[in-house]
Amino acid sequence: MRVRALPTLKNKESALRMEVKKAKDEVARLDMEVEERIAAYDQMLALWGEFDTSLLHVDDVRMSVKKIAGVRVPVLDEVVYSTKPFSVFSAPKWYADGFTQLKELAQVGIEQVFCREKVNLLEYARKKSTQKVNLFEKVQIPGYEDAIRKIKRFMEDEENLSKSSQKIVKSKREKEAQA
Repeated sequence: MRVRALPTLKNKESALRMEVKKAKDEVARLDMEVEERIAAYDQMLALWGEFDTSLLHVDDVRMSVKKIAGVRVPVLDEVVYSTKPFSVFSAPKWYADGFTQLKELAQVGIEQVFCREKVNLLEYARKKSTQKVNLFEKVQIPGYEDAIRKIKRFMEDEENLSKSSQKIVKSKREKEAQA
């Protein structure tokens, strides 16, 4: 039974290993993107002093759950923003671009958090799968094989003893019959 489950566990561990690598690559990509967006943000740092940060607010982060190799991971569906109205005539011209830039920065930052959580969950599941594979390969399967070998030897010994006792009984009967 345990031997038949081993290939499935190995496949799961392999799939999780690949998914962890993909997720880590995605985190690295998002880290780079956040750095680029912050660099773009820093270029306009003098202007951001004028920006009213209360005009933009993240209201909700909608997510769903996806199973990857039997592991439930969060998936970002949508980020809901609310913007307070502002006067286009009295506000600087770059405010509209500022809203867009802040939304994109927030979106990438939230995606980064989700991706890091995904990596943590997948890494934990991969670690547990690796432990199970090692447990089966190094402990349980050899233990079962050893137990089976001992049972076979015991049964062979019992069979040999039975045959020997039958021979002894047969030879005693033959001696009694001759006597």
